[in-house]
Amino acid sequence: MATPSSSAAGDGPSPQYLKVKTHLREGIAGGRWRPGERLPSEAELTGTFGVSRMTVNRALRELHQEGMIERVQGVGTFVAQLHRIASTLTVRDVHEEIAERGHRHEARVHVLETLKASAEQAAMLGLRAGTTLFHSVIVHRENGIAIQCEDRLVNPACAPAYMDQDFERVTPTHYLLEVAPLSEARYTIEAAMPNALEAKLLGMPRGEPCLVVKRATSSLGRTVTAVRLVHPASRYFLEGSFQA
Repeated sequence: MATPSSSAAGDGPSPQYLKVKTHLREGIAGGRWRPGERLPSEAELTGTFGVSRMTVNRALRELHQEGMIERVQGVGTFVAQLHRIASTLTVRDVHEEIAERGHRHEARVHVLETLKASAEQAAMLGLRAGTTLFHSVIVHRENGIAIQCEDRLVNPACAPAYMDQDFERVTPTHYLLEVAPLSEARYTIEAAMPNALEAKLLGMPRGEPCLVVKRATSSLGRTVTAVRLVHPASRYFLEGSFQA
């Protein structure tokens, strides 16, 4: 029977389900289980980690929601074919979007720091609470007008030189796609009001609605970054295309 990886089985404060999830995530990332291969059963994972079936089910459910695994009722759980996203989803660099319109892109870095992850921040990246993360807040302008506030968390293990980059010359999206090629991405898009800092950085009233895109991207089974992109609704619209 498989044994948990050392990072998953440590004495840290992470919840039991996160230990199971991290063990499977690291196994997939390291090639222990390849796309299409069957993962250990719920019963096997329950015995290995000494946890309840409900705990194992939560770990598997989150990995399924993140697109890392496929669950076939009555058959088993399998590693997802991670390349499938490439045919239906494109992560665009805001600099390229603006350049395609023949406009001038500018970026100003307002925050570039390391921090200890809260439980919520750690969960977004599939890591332990207290793990060191990189954090940046950047405002992107089109012809001098602020159109996007980018609030980003980065997993240092995936992009160790992140803090050394000049993000007023090269965008985080461009840099991260170079050092950690995209295999999975998860999006939510909603209308929301900006928080106080976002409104200040974007030069807009708190009462004006925004288009908010939350995105997490992964490379080789590890979540690289989680970002909140806030756009004043009066200055930005989202477009794209899909072909089956």
